[in-house]
Amino acid sequence: MPPRRPSAALLSLLLVACAGAPVQKAVNGDRFSVGEVAQSDANRVANLVMRDNLDSLALLLDKLYRRNPAEWKKSGAASREAAVRAVMTAVRDGQPLPALGQARSVGALPRAFDAGYGGDRAGALIYGLGTMLTELYGGRRSLYLVNGLDAQRVANASFNVQVAVWMLSNRTGPDGKPLLLSNEIGLAGSNLSFEREFGRVIGRLELLAELADESTRRGFINYVQGLLGAPLLQFLPLDAVSAVK
Repeated sequence: MPPRRPSAALLSLLLVACAGAPVQKAVNGDRFSVGEVAQSDANRVANLVMRDNLDSLALLLDKLYRRNPAEWKKSGAASREAAVRAVMTAVRDGQPLPALGQARSVGALPRAFDAGYGGDRAGALIYGLGTMLTELYGGRRSLYLVNGLDAQRVANASFNVQVAVWMLSNRTGPDGKPLLLSNEIGLAGSNLSFEREFGRVIGRLELLAELADESTRRGFINYVQGLLGAPLLQFLPLDAVSAVK
């Protein structure tokens, strides 16, 4: 007996289902580590923000090197990939970048946009931004229960990233050409991937600033609620507690 062929209606339904199925991005959470026991929920959120922002900076540095290959060659690295690793390792380990001396954080950022600077501008920009982020965390990449964040400093960091993005798009050399090529808009097409990735960094920092401020505010409110509520509810009979609920 010959095999049955699927009906035309069934084939149509399958094609529609495949064409209309949304492409979903997988969410891959980190594996549990013992260190998380010493982290509050706020610490954990801050640590995820740091991880994702450093990943974004590494991606941006690679993209800048691709558009400005002369920059990574100034670093003396053997390849573009090696130049990216050197900068990001210096950020993560809290080590100085040789070309910048002891300059770091906001002190390193002006080098990237100084027309007279002869070093790796892309590396200086990303190293400055990366060390600015770790500076917010007290020079570390992870926060624990004994650590906290200053909401205003986080908001200032978000503003600094916005300033850096503006300078990246507008600063030119004596010849009128951009000091660093990034976004591109032309007849052949547009490349706004730099703007999008920087936007992710800015958005995470803005949210983290609000969470840091809210964490402080809620901590005080919860403390006051505990002082006021505990004496009232501690000796109520069970039926009275049910009535309150």
